Amino acid sequence: MKPNNILLVTLAVTGTFALADGATWDLGDPNLNVIPRTPEEAARIAAVTALTSDFTAPTRFEDKPAGAATVRVARTADAFSKPSGNISFEDELNFKVGNGLFRKLWVSSPSSTLASDGLGPLFNARSCQRCHIKDGRGHPPETPQDNSISMFLRISIPGTAEDGIAAIKDYIATAPDPTYGTQLQDFAVQGHASEYRLDITYEEEIITLADGVEVSLRHPTYNAADLGYGPLHPDAMLSPRIAPQMIGLGLLEAVPAADILANADPDDADGDGISGRPNVVWSVEFDQPMLGRFGLKAGNPTIREQSASAFAGDIGISNPLFTAGSGECTDLQADCLAAIHGDGDDRGTEIDAEGLDLVTFYSRNLGVPARRNVGDPQVLRGKEVFYATGCTSCHTPSFVTHRLADQPEQSFQLIWPYTDMLLHDMGPGLADNRPEARATGQEWRTPPLWGIGLTQQVSGHTYFLHDGRARSLLEAVLWHGGEAQPQRDAVIDLSTEDRAALIAFLESL
Repeated sequence: MKPNNILLVTLAVTGTFALADGATWDLGDPNLNVIPRTPEEAARIAAVTALTSDFTAPTRFEDKPAGAATVRVARTADAFSKPSGNISFEDELNFKVGNGLFRKLWVSSPSSTLASDGLGPLFNARSCQRCHIKDGRGHPPETPQDNSISMFLRISIPGTAEDGIAAIKDYIATAPDPTYGTQLQDFAVQGHASEYRLDITYEEEIITLADGVEVSLRHPTYNAADLGYGPLHPDAMLSPRIAPQMIGLGLLEAVPAADILANADPDDADGDGISGRPNVVWSVEFDQPMLGRFGLKAGNPTIREQSASAFAGDIGISNPLFTAGSGECTDLQADCLAAIHGDGDDRGTEIDAEGLDLVTFYSRNLGVPARRNVGDPQVLRGKEVFYATGCTSCHTPSFVTHRLADQPEQSFQLIWPYTDMLLHDMGPGLADNRPEARATGQEWRTPPLWGIGLTQQVSGHTYFLHDGRARSLLEAVLWHGGEAQPQRDAVIDLSTEDRAALIAFLESL
């Protein structure tokens, strides 16, 4: 297996961010051996990623959204589970081993299967795959009897910024709930009580479009029911989250920080109503501020840290970054802390560094399927509508990744993720009213759109947004507010034909 690029990181001087005291910090990039761009390359990149004004034919290369890493479209639910199209034979083996660890069902301690014990004691799922089913997106419970295995509630209370974090400009300090930590777990190993049961109720709202079509939006209300360890803190803030799809993460990690920061416009200097802001988070791995890229509010800086935090929080598995064998147990959960954990053998932690690196490699190399029907006249018209209504102000179509000396799958690829990876105020309708690093309670990271048209095929449903409230792509668009209110209103005013074309374009991604 090749060396872990994140562990051996050297931060490239690519983008700076102003700290609260007026100083600046180079946010850098989580890649080893970044080969700097020449001025000639920078000019070529600017030309190839410029927004098109020709909608009579597909833009060159847009049928391959992940560049050479693009994979053929499988006709099964495994469409998101293929390795990068340009992966080597040797690394395909590492990908498959990482996939095995991603799918592994962990068991509670003590167990004769020492390599797989350490589950919980509190957990949301027994494996990564149980939440990211087929590497696709999760869903809310569909009936009162359905479990919420691919959805949970994050929780925090207002806090005080610690040293280091306080230096991040506009950082909103939070702290774990004293009893329940940073997320609520609805499962527990034998002999322990689970923390809660997720209870959701919906109210419907009818939106009438310009052509008279009525669309019903469902407004969710969330309740942490059947609390197993007493009441929540009176200032507890809850945020519902479904598991996002996994494809293309390594390519997003390889986008230069400078290119992401270049799209930021926190004061709306250009007057277009869009005020994208970078999330800057404190990296546990590097003990410094870094650009947030992953998670629904861009709360994690790297794939490795995202994977490690999910092992600890979702499954209760200790790892080199989050070493507590008790996972998310708090000081007020004494039985949980006193339980037998699986970190007493030669591994040191319940998943060791090699295992975490293999899962990281797998997550980095889940391939993005090729576009479909890019030359279809209706899809081309929908693309024109997408551009004309201003959707590209947040859903930036394309980037070119870093040149990476030892990461060929992600190196110097023209990609089409349709995200700027910045935070945007989406209005009170989508607000969770819970901050995360610099993200306010109304801000969310622009989600990538690649692969969105394959959601039904992969995941068996069409639930979208951070909590799955939208039951279709049209509902997801109609939930846009805040900075995206003008775009949402423009879609309401579309003709029947143009609205169908827009949806056809989105389904082609």
